[in-house]
Amino acid sequence: MKHWLLIFIGCLLTIGCEKALMDDDPQGSAVESFDYLWERIDQQYSFFDVKDVDWQMVYDTLRPKVYDGMSNEQLFSIMAEMLNTLKDGHVNLIATFDASHSDSIYYKMYAQSNLDWNVVMLNYLTINHHSTGNLQHNCLRDSNVIYIRYASFSNAVSASQMDYIIKQYPKAKGIILDLRQNGGGSVANIWNLLQIMPNHGQALYTTQIKNGPKHEDFGPRQTLYAPADCGDFKPYAKPVAVLVDRGSYSATSTFAICTQGYENMILVGDTTGGGLGLPNGGELPNGWRYRFPVTRTIALDGNNYENGVPPDLYVILDKDSIAIGIDNVIERACDWIIDN
Repeated sequence: MKHWLLIFIGCLLTIGCEKALMDDDPQGSAVESFDYLWERIDQQYSFFDVKDVDWQMVYDTLRPKVYDGMSNEQLFSIMAEMLNTLKDGHVNLIATFDASHSDSIYYKMYAQSNLDWNVVMLNYLTINHHSTGNLQHNCLRDSNVIYIRYASFSNAVSASQMDYIIKQYPKAKGIILDLRQNGGGSVANIWNLLQIMPNHGQALYTTQIKNGPKHEDFGPRQTLYAPADCGDFKPYAKPVAVLVDRGSYSATSTFAICTQGYENMILVGDTTGGGLGLPNGGELPNGWRYRFPVTRTIALDGNNYENGVPPDLYVILDKDSIAIGIDNVIERACDWIIDN
């Protein structure tokens, strides 16, 4: 199943590379292109059940504004408004002159950030921190806690790098893995990180592909299991606190639900940004490109966390603490590790 996902993602990346090559000289009419996009989403989008959107009402409201002969910019604006009602960061319309984005997801990722990078860099990583590949790390609390910052799942990471870091701090009682404001990236890096964790063949989550025209039409559930332990190192069974916030999106939210399968891992901070569906896309009659999620992911507890994965320990960054150089999210995670 893992290999199926990687192939699927590879196809999506190929689609992404083609975007820059598309021509904006429209062949299809404005009405034809609008109707085409609305219908494709109506039949193939995977999250109407959790987005609370009346898609027919969206059509009835915006379709009268569309007419043949309108400018490309006017048409793009209306179609982007249509897509924006889904409040989904994986839903985009792409032309050579613009690309649409979900304003609600953008707001949550940045305006509701639970991370002050300056405080982390100056007082936790510090000038003496180390970089192993794309992982920045240091020790906290008299070497009792390993702090690791991983900024993006788009950046390659390996289990051997994690194992190397762990061995540099033999006194440590646990790890803080800081994924706040990690906007996602490659699903493969999820498995690379989890390979260091204990594996007993446990299920991590299930996924389904939208396979019919009705909003509730989905294929059978496919279960994804914990990656096998690597024989080159001992699995890490000590406590691991994973820090997340509203900027922890897409692959980072997938990593967040995976923690349910490990007794030694918890989530600390704020609810993630969601984005658990894999996007696919195509071309409109006028040559513009689009993409939206065509799968859904169900966590071990049976919930669909497309709108955000809640933390086990809810800790919001305290402004007074930040003013004196203290990240209370990190401090709470340190307390949990030492207590456990």
